[in-house]
Amino acid sequence: MAAYSLRRQRTQAGFSLLETIAAILLLALAFGAVMHVAGAATELTGHARTLNRVAMFADTTLDAIGRLEPLREGTREGRYDAQFQWRTVTRAQAPAPGQTPDLHVYRIDLDIRWHEGRTERHASFATLRLQDEPAPASMTSVAGP
Repeated sequence: MAAYSLRRQRTQAGFSLLETIAAILLLALAFGAVMHVAGAATELTGHARTLNRVAMFADTTLDAIGRLEPLREGTREGRYDAQFQWRTVTRAQAPAPGQTPDLHVYRIDLDIRWHEGRTERHASFATLRLQDEPAPASMTSVAGP
């Protein structure tokens, strides 16, 4: 009976070298997959941050157009900083049927460009803006010439 218990203890003495290597290999594969996902998430977060910044630039630019000076057709360009540049194109739209002659509709197209690494990226935005433009006064008035 003593020989049986001694043999039983030897067969249950721990993991073999092959089992240990297999466990370490699985752990390394799982760690590599987790690091790949973490790297992709970091990259997506940076891209989302850039797009959020572009959207804020666009909101500010489109909101300012026509506030300080009247809207006019034409193109304007500029830079926000060393990375981002912008270009706006303002065009008068054809009057809608029944539209009063003093009310003018302008379409404003905004294009923002920047570089991410070697790739040039851009985002385009467009809006319509109304402007009340009274007709020019005639040469004669009630008060006289």
